[in-house]
Amino acid sequence: MTELRRINLDGQVVRMTLRGGYIAEISPDTGEATQTIIPLLIEPHVHLDKFDIATRARAMEPGLFGAIDATEADKKNWSEADLRERINRALGEVSRSGCRALRTHVDWDAEEVPIAWRVVAEVAEEWSDRVRVQQASLLRLEMFDDTDRTTRIAARIADDHGVIGAFVYRNGREAERIAAAFELAEKFDLPLDFHVDEGLELEANAIEVIIAETARRGMGGRVLCGHACSLSQRGESEFNRIADAAASAGVAFTVQPSANLYLQDMAADRTPRLRGIAPVHELRHAGVEVMLGTDNVRDPFVPFGALDPLQTLRLGWIAAHMRPSDWLNAVTAIPARLFSFEEYSIRTGAAADFILLPAGDINAALARPEITRTVWRKGRQMPQVQEV
Repeated sequence: MTELRRINLDGQVVRMTLRGGYIAEISPDTGEATQTIIPLLIEPHVHLDKFDIATRARAMEPGLFGAIDATEADKKNWSEADLRERINRALGEVSRSGCRALRTHVDWDAEEVPIAWRVVAEVAEEWSDRVRVQQASLLRLEMFDDTDRTTRIAARIADDHGVIGAFVYRNGREAERIAAAFELAEKFDLPLDFHVDEGLELEANAIEVIIAETARRGMGGRVLCGHACSLSQRGESEFNRIADAAASAGVAFTVQPSANLYLQDMAADRTPRLRGIAPVHELRHAGVEVMLGTDNVRDPFVPFGALDPLQTLRLGWIAAHMRPSDWLNAVTAIPARLFSFEEYSIRTGAAADFILLPAGDINAALARPEITRTVWRKGRQMPQVQEV
């Protein structure tokens, strides 16, 4: 039996008794809280196939497309052994951070199943007792011009219980191609997850096509848009119209502070003026579900960082004034619900899976980058993670 004292649980000071891998009792405690308990985390947007290639894949041009080119050049190194080694390290990192599930996007460039898709699935099976992995294809939108090919791809994604996704950015014929993606999602009962409008140009406005298509087909709750950086450039009335439409249609958003801060308005030897983060508070106020994604880690898109949603939450606090106490659900409850991961709450009778932070509340904890969290799984304390 293990007893934990003076814990802040949802604003109440409690003591907690653990027995046999479960929470046996939660009762009120006296004094001020010295620790804060939060659920294990969910990472809604990463790229395991690109993890930790920054030292060998350096962008020659600034910005998003320089990073894309550097990654494409590095794919000659993506052998099964290379992918397996990097993905194993990635899942170790995300597990130690206190994640219980994640969604990873995997580049899918041709009809053939990418080697990374298969390796992610195999390595994920080895980690399944600690981290559940859900895969989303990252297709080029132009691939939807070939219906026969994308139908075969969608069938394989469905067989693997995955998610269909695409990179949408000033492609041309967006309405026709996005409609084709929705057709396949309906046919194979697949969720959709788009990288959309990842730039600052006003003409990057595929988000409205996706919202309208979601509403027309009644697919609310099954469509997610990542990045949407161009929304940061909209006037107030135009943005409010788009946000209201997204809320009505049931389209959710993932924002990625590290990638959006690093890549947007990038030019050599020039300080960026425009930061490119979608208006998260305004989206939430409109009734849109908003999540926080770590995105790329130590690759040409973001050549630093860690697979750690709490670090992403701290960065969101800096970049967009997202107070951790108000936005913790962006890396816990919201992705659990939208991704159909099992529900979890810290309560009597539940598995003793949680994170303890050595501070009286989560804001105080994340205000100190040197804190050491403790991750508990099945009532056992895991090796500690030192913040950096």
